[in-house]
Amino acid sequence: MELYFSPLACSMSARIALYEAGVDATFTYVETRTKTLGDGSDFLGINGMGQVPVLRTDNGDLIAENPVVLQYIADAYPGSGLAPHGGLERVRLQQWLNFITSELHKLVFISLLDAKAPQGAKDYARAKAGPILDYLNAQLQGREFLLDRFTVADAYLVTVLNWAAPCGIDLAQWPNIQAYHAGLRARPSVARAMAEEFALYQEQDKRRKAA
Repeated sequence: MELYFSPLACSMSARIALYEAGVDATFTYVETRTKTLGDGSDFLGINGMGQVPVLRTDNGDLIAENPVVLQYIADAYPGSGLAPHGGLERVRLQQWLNFITSELHKLVFISLLDAKAPQGAKDYARAKAGPILDYLNAQLQGREFLLDRFTVADAYLVTVLNWAAPCGIDLAQWPNIQAYHAGLRARPSVARAMAEEFALYQEQDKRRKAA
C-alpha cells in the first residue's frame, strides 16, 4: 500500500492504522499548498480535490476520504482488530468516524487552522467547539477508547485532538478528553507516527519559509 500524506494532517491517522496493522507501506509526501508531490509532480492527477489522505491499494486502486481510507485499512487487515466486522458495533464505529470528521475536523478545526479564514469563521468555530467537546467529554467518562478497544476511530480522534493546542483550545477544560488524549499519545503506534511526522513537519516548515 502507498499512503499519500501531509505531516500532522488528518492523514496521520491512516499512518497510525497502518502501524497498528503491521503493514509495510510506502509513504509519499504531499505539499498541500502547491498540490504537488515531493518530486514536484502534480498531486491533482491523483486526487482532484488536492486533499490527503489518499491510499493506493496493492491493486493500484485509489481511495480518498479519511473515514473511508481508515475503514479500508481495517478491513484489509481484520486481524488487527481496528474495526468491528459488522453489526451494531460497526455502526458505532461509523457513527464516531462521522462525528469526528463532521463535528470536529470540518466544523471546528478547518477554520481555526486556516490562516486565510476570516475572523468571523474562526469565532463561529470557537463557539461551536465548546458544546461539541462537552459532548465528547461526557462520552469518554471512564473510557480508554471510543469503543471497547483501540480502533481507527481512536486513530482519527487522537490526530484531530493534536490540533487543539495550536488552535488555542486548552483540553484541560475537558478532563476526560485530556486523559484520553494523553493515554493515546503514549501508545506505541501513535507515538511513532507523531515523532516521525513532527520531524517531517519541521522540515516542511523550513522549506516553506525559504520559498
